[in-house]
Amino acid sequence: MTTSLPATDTLTRDALAVLQPGFTGTSAPSWLLRQLDEGLASVGLFGRNIDSPEQLAVLTEQLREARPDVLVAIDEEGGDVTRLEARTGSSFPGNLALGHIDDPDLTRAVAHELGRRLAQAGVTLNWAPSADVNTNPDNPVIGVRSFGGDPKLVARHTVAYVEGMQAAGVAACVKHFPGHGDTAVDSHLAVPRIDADLETLRRRELVPFRAAIEAGCKCVMSAHILLPALDAARPGTLSRAALTGLLRAPVSEGGLGHTGLVVTDGMEMQAISATYGLERGSVLAIAAGADAICVGGGLAGQDTVLRLRDTLVQAVRDGELDRERLADAADRVRALAAWTHEARRSGTGELTDPALRPDPGIGLEAARRALVVTGLERYRRPRGPLFVAAFTPLANIAVGDETPWGPAAELERMVPGTRTASFGSTDGDAAARVLDAAEGRPVVAVVRDMHRHPWMAQAVDRLIAARPDTVVVEMGVPQSAPRGALHLATHGAARVCGRAAAEVIARG
Repeated sequence: MTTSLPATDTLTRDALAVLQPGFTGTSAPSWLLRQLDEGLASVGLFGRNIDSPEQLAVLTEQLREARPDVLVAIDEEGGDVTRLEARTGSSFPGNLALGHIDDPDLTRAVAHELGRRLAQAGVTLNWAPSADVNTNPDNPVIGVRSFGGDPKLVARHTVAYVEGMQAAGVAACVKHFPGHGDTAVDSHLAVPRIDADLETLRRRELVPFRAAIEAGCKCVMSAHILLPALDAARPGTLSRAALTGLLRAPVSEGGLGHTGLVVTDGMEMQAISATYGLERGSVLAIAAGADAICVGGGLAGQDTVLRLRDTLVQAVRDGELDRERLADAADRVRALAAWTHEARRSGTGELTDPALRPDPGIGLEAARRALVVTGLERYRRPRGPLFVAAFTPLANIAVGDETPWGPAAELERMVPGTRTASFGSTDGDAAARVLDAAEGRPVVAVVRDMHRHPWMAQAVDRLIAARPDTVVVEMGVPQSAPRGALHLATHGAARVCGRAAAEVIARG
């Protein structure tokens, strides 16, 4: 299609089109609506933008009044990472629980129900699922967000998730390419490094991404990870070798053959912003092969959008960024927006599977199936109120610190009089404090990734020594040996995981 706009106007519109910014508030600000009219094609939503599904639907309709085909993106993995239910906890258990069950049909159904809810609220692109192979149990940022540590298992569930999501008319986005599973550093804070050769990457990290691309996944999110086997100088998001030479290259040339959208992980993350700067990092990302710049998790506003727009325009004029590369990126954003617009208009997604039907209870069903219980044969249901001690590690930045977790709320409902309190690594003798606060009540100790936190394991062991009837609920990656009179591994900390555990504790 030809345009009558002057080249400078076309350039500006393309620069706007490749941005996926966030904003503050639960309604669309006037500056955002104005930028949508001027060429912005995408908007990213976060927990701060959402009060309820009804409010979200009104918000997305506001955006569509300014641009009918706007790409509305969200980070809704289910499980620990939720934006739709950031204030209550997710109705879906998350990837590790689904991988533990290992029923791809269930994963597909869960993703479809989640996608259906997103579509109802007007969301058209989900920055999920995580396709990372969690080969490092000490990983501080992936953990239960991964389907597991086996590449083939992760691949089959990634494909099932993509199929279920896109059948609901919502584009899926597999992340974090080329794979964040074997890292010990959180890229929100610094640049992680994976020292694996290319052959290892091909038989481990890349397996789920290859499968997802073959299954027709619409989008891939890059990771701010340094992999010297691909590029010794720049992290994946800024690496032409990673994004163009591997992700985009045809399969016949050793690449993965991805022809859809490539979006960056949040550019305000320290791995990029503290090393390259937001503006230069964005130029390098587009030049490397990214199509959309995700920014807005911590930097939301008109100033950020205009600065990045002008930076990209100037980079083209200065010869630092190829004009055709920017145009190609903008066209890919618009193409995905057109697909989601048509899927929304027609009410159909990528697939028409008669087995996929609305199923509001599928998340709780999955959480119950994922629960592993040890010691139930010796356990007796409580005769009175409980004391729930939540041993709380620092929140994963991707999860956020506002989302509630654990079985406490459900136990308070099921066992009247139950009380709860949180205990951290700076609380001294946490076990002694728990015993004092419990005042003789049976204790439920709730932990997350206890194997990663020696203070937590020490406190729980001391608590069990003093109170052998202590129940332990592990809501992270279950690496530690079962402890307590009753031990429950939920494989995730979503609200439904807490409910599944609470049902067993309260009812035996």
